[in-house]
Amino acid sequence: MMIVFRRALRGSRLGSAAVGVLILGASCLAGGSNADPFLFESETAMKRMMAAMAIVPSGDADQDFVAMMVPHHQGAIDMAQAELRHGRNEHLRRIAHEIIVTQLQEISAMQFALGRGLPPPASLSGPSTAVHVPHVHEEP
Repeated sequence: MMIVFRRALRGSRLGSAAVGVLILGASCLAGGSNADPFLFESETAMKRMMAAMAIVPSGDADQDFVAMMVPHHQGAIDMAQAELRHGRNEHLRRIAHEIIVTQLQEISAMQFALGRGLPPPASLSGPSTAVHVPHVHEEP
């Protein structure tokens, strides 16, 4: 099944993150993920993200864009946190850490652009983001 996704996406304009989500989704559908904590957490994050992105349009493209993008970014944060909890590859753990930092910054920037001001730091670490993110040292 993953080969079919890869062939179908070859040459498309989808980013590697979208390809990863499709492949992970196909893996979860094919075999379930109850035995694998990483896949279970990632599948849960994707389901939560997809549900939150299903908004009722407000008629304001800017408001709707942010309403859909914030859960999308939160989904990326949740999956990156699952990688930090379960992954062992130091390079991927560094990338996961960067994803958390940049996605939080982008959520704040979108909220600020709508005139909502910067959210308090506590609001960025709700139940799904409450995890210790270790400092990752850059190699020389």
